[in-house]
Amino acid sequence: MTEIQNKEGQPGLVQAALLGLCPECGAKTLYGGPASFSDKCSACGLDYSSFNVGDGPAAILTLVLGALIGALAISFDIAVRPPFWVHVIIWVPLTCLMVVASLRVTKGALLIAEHRNRAVEGKLAEQDEEA
Repeated sequence: MTEIQNKEGQPGLVQAALLGLCPECGAKTLYGGPASFSDKCSACGLDYSSFNVGDGPAAILTLVLGALIGALAISFDIAVRPPFWVHVIIWVPLTCLMVVASLRVTKGALLIAEHRNRAVEGKLAEQDEEA
């Protein structure tokens, strides 16, 4: 998969999503909370609320992380045979942390990709023709 074209000097899609960089100016203003966007960039004024990343990442991450945590918990149980409360202490916080972290990155990457591709609902915006 090729990297989405970005403005000169801007980091790649994954790095920008991990760091929470504004897709327009590169300031660290994308996130307002652990897994939520700010309303707008305080540096350049880009309105993040105009982007629609939807709930697609949540559904996919639920399946992937559920399978991963389930496999790890079963393997741990077979190897160590701990009491149930140990499973609760380990897997509940780990699952919550992994969901929030992965949602943050995937939703950020989708917002940045939407901005870089100038995507609008149902189609891609026409590319500006350079003279």
